[in-house]
Amino acid sequence: MAKKQKLCFVIMGFGKKTDLSTGKTLDLDKTYKNIIKPAVEKAGLQCVRADEIQDSGLIDNSMYALLMYADLVVADISTYNPNAIYELGIRHAVRPYSTIIIKEQEGTIPFDLDHTRIFHYSHLGDDIGVDEANRCKEALCDMIESILHKKVIDSPLYDYIKDIEPPKLTQIEYKRIIGDLSKREANIFAISERAKHCMEDSNFIEAAALWEKAENLVPNEAYFTQQHALAKYKSKHPTEISSLSDALRIIEKLDPDGETNDPETLGLTGAIYKRMWYTTSDSECLKRAIHYYGKGFQIRRDYYNGENYALCLNFAANIENDMEEKTFYKISARKARKNILEILAYLFDKEAESQSTNKWPYATLANCFFGLGDKENGLMYEKVYLGLVGSEWEKETYFESKDILIKVIGE
Repeated sequence: MAKKQKLCFVIMGFGKKTDLSTGKTLDLDKTYKNIIKPAVEKAGLQCVRADEIQDSGLIDNSMYALLMYADLVVADISTYNPNAIYELGIRHAVRPYSTIIIKEQEGTIPFDLDHTRIFHYSHLGDDIGVDEANRCKEALCDMIESILHKKVIDSPLYDYIKDIEPPKLTQIEYKRIIGDLSKREANIFAISERAKHCMEDSNFIEAAALWEKAENLVPNEAYFTQQHALAKYKSKHPTEISSLSDALRIIEKLDPDGETNDPETLGLTGAIYKRMWYTTSDSECLKRAIHYYGKGFQIRRDYYNGENYALCLNFAANIENDMEEKTFYKISARKARKNILEILAYLFDKEAESQSTNKWPYATLANCFFGLGDKENGLMYEKVYLGLVGSEWEKETYFESKDILIKVIGE
């Protein structure tokens, strides 16, 4: 009889999340795909992420059952995801050993976990460097094999209180709660993966429908709302102006006028209003685009927001009749681009050393240099960006933005 494959349950956020302690936005799906899943499978375990079996944003019976029953739990607490922290606490309460905590190295730990062993990795934001992914995959695999073999207590509860017994969950009860995972196809992870593929193929109408489905399943997950809004406004369906209005209603669920400092939410809101400005020439839309992009740039020093903030300032300069205001807008745009180059200098060097495939900083660098009149450097970074970009819609968006920039600055 074949030996039953052990199960690893992964608890972590998904999609893009911002670490409030650093202002850095991390694509946690890249952590799962490039580090956790390959390491777990190399160690011979079945790997299941929380969102792969979740039917809602709630922590339901199946989640509790997996936290108790799984042979191994890997908990990524990067960006201080509240669900991951809560689920880690449950795991520590019900299992004395076989729990691994991992975390992106730059973020802070909001509570005392110094007594536990934390596996650190380096994340570049949109991607993980090839060398770092390979290093972490091997090191994490070795850690998994060691932990499963030695069964050393890693729960602080069972470490400090010696005479307690963990609760038991029989296999019969586990099967009753969980069912057969292999038969569950309608899950959030599968939906989001299909939506991403549709985005890559520029099939924004279908992508919007899939993101809406994911959003309805997990209404409190900002990432799905953001992607729903993005796909909707890119769809231009049934008309461009109606799709923009629909996208605005979607993103307003995240309250961009409130206290949010999420650069993705602010950037998307700015992008919708900027597109409305292109379509209608309504100066109020331009003012709002400047507001949201500026907020995202000033609060989080986010280069995407900064790049578009500078562009919208140039638009404002071109339609302003007052010469002093016109000069102010032009100077502010130039200062913003110089600031962006400073922000990206360290990130760009770090990515180059790590063989990163993160394309967005290169697109921003190219546009900033073009905006500052430095065509040579602009073309250099444009070439790097085009060598990394995969989907046609991203290329089209880049060249559209470049053409608009060249036109608005009068080059």
